[in-house]
Amino acid sequence: MNILAIGAHFDDVEIGCAGALAKHRSLGDNVLIQVITHSKYNDYSGELIRTKETAYKEGLEASKVLDCNLICNHYETKQVMFNYKLIEDINRVIDDNNIDMIYTHWDFDIHQDHQAIGKATMAAGRHVNKILMYQSNLYPNSIPFNSNYFVDITDFINLKKEAIMCHKSEVDKFGPDWIPFWINEAKSNGRKVGVGFAEAFQMVKYFV
Repeated sequence: MNILAIGAHFDDVEIGCAGALAKHRSLGDNVLIQVITHSKYNDYSGELIRTKETAYKEGLEASKVLDCNLICNHYETKQVMFNYKLIEDINRVIDDNNIDMIYTHWDFDIHQDHQAIGKATMAAGRHVNKILMYQSNLYPNSIPFNSNYFVDITDFINLKKEAIMCHKSEVDKFGPDWIPFWINEAKSNGRKVGVGFAEAFQMVKYFV
């Protein structure tokens, strides 16, 4: 199969579905990671948190850990809009790579970039038979995330951890609890379905 994982920023895919992508690679599937923004960003006071160059370098290292191909559309961070251009930029990747399955952002995520990309994927991937949505942050919304599809990543949890750790700028920003937080989330998901570690998704469609 040809798999596409879409993320707004460098680190979203690793947090949301790195274990599933590593599992796909172990089965011989082709995996492409599409990052929409260049991922440079400042805080509200204007202080630079991460440069474009750092974000790309860390993302490239993570994609090598996962043995996946990587492309970036270089949209401005925090300014991604749900519009025709975004839909077409995703649609082009789907068509050019004959994509069979997509992992993308939850379309009700509170981050505006995540939400726009989740919605655009529904339109761009209208002919793709398998679409799963992930969370790369856990802030609640008025509409809850419906975890109704789980992937056992017990054999790939160390690869997931290594891929997330490639994003050193984010690790430094969030502090020493950031990595254990996501590993514990995978452990909690695993307990729900009787395995060691799992990633949870909301299914849009999954035709076989």
